[in-house]
Amino acid sequence: MGGSHKDFVTGLSDYSEHTIIPITMSGEHRKWRLLGSAVPLVKESEKISDDIDLIVASSLTDLSGFLALTNPRFSDTPVLLYMHENQLYDWEDRDRFRGYFNYLSALSATKILFSSQFHFDEFFEFLPGFLSRLPDYQHAETVGEIRDKSEVLHPGIHLSLFDEVADNRSNHRPVILWNQRWTSDKNPELFFKTMNRLDDAGFEFDLILAGDNRHEKPIAFENAWKRYGQRIIHYGYVHDKQKYSELLHKADIVISTAIHEYFCVAILEAIYCGAHPVVPSRLTYPELIPDSLKKPLLHSPVMYDDEDELFKVMKNLLSEKTKPLPKASLQKVVRDYDWPRRIRLFDSYFSKIIG
Repeated sequence: MGGSHKDFVTGLSDYSEHTIIPITMSGEHRKWRLLGSAVPLVKESEKISDDIDLIVASSLTDLSGFLALTNPRFSDTPVLLYMHENQLYDWEDRDRFRGYFNYLSALSATKILFSSQFHFDEFFEFLPGFLSRLPDYQHAETVGEIRDKSEVLHPGIHLSLFDEVADNRSNHRPVILWNQRWTSDKNPELFFKTMNRLDDAGFEFDLILAGDNRHEKPIAFENAWKRYGQRIIHYGYVHDKQKYSELLHKADIVISTAIHEYFCVAILEAIYCGAHPVVPSRLTYPELIPDSLKKPLLHSPVMYDDEDELFKVMKNLLSEKTKPLPKASLQKVVRDYDWPRRIRLFDSYFSKIIG
């Protein structure tokens, strides 16, 4: 277990008024987890003698397999499936059965929570088409059954970790941050294409290239290292939380060029630390960013529609034609996602299901 899944379980364990007993697996082999999680999780659950009031399962869990193999122990226990992500959109992937496991888990759950409204909408947009491609026994009526027991609840973020570090923005040049995973769905090619256009136009800036690069290392980052070497303040994954916080507090601007994501914790962490966001006007960002900040008066826009608009927003920021939003305004965007606040919503939902 790693990344946002690990942070989610840690948040529940640290702040919930309920007693949370985590059963987890390592964060390696993510594609295998969805197919092969049932048996290891069953074996771990057998070590727990407590009476269980509620099962909370991740979207990387083979929930139907787990419930079948533990039957009848949890036959009367309500089950909540938290959908961090899903695999339905990736139908062309050669391991397409992962999407079907998501479908089976959704059928098996008592209730389902999606990490964002965008995620909810996309899941139910793709599910009918996904089922229609099955050779037979498609059971289209199950789409409505799953929707009827589904809601949206954004996850929490460990924001208090970032309060121990002061801002360090006495930069000679503006500092632009990449702190997302180094994967193709985050579209680093567009990020560096924009950086190169800005550099070719004579704009000065430094880069922080953080984020998880333990699984993929796109060639775009290697090319960036060759081009911007001495202007790269940091390059690679940051294991130390304080060091990561220091980098975020140094960044002036954080950019997302993501093609696909459901709830980007990394971008919200950077916003909380005072980095002005420049994010696409799609995915989950429209529901996270208040309307008043999308194109604020006297300050730079937060969202862009296409590649040329991204370049324009960045050009105006770097030339100081527009100003970044102040940290106080940015923190208001994110503050309600802090786990001590967010946990009240989760605990209320848990109690409702248990009750």
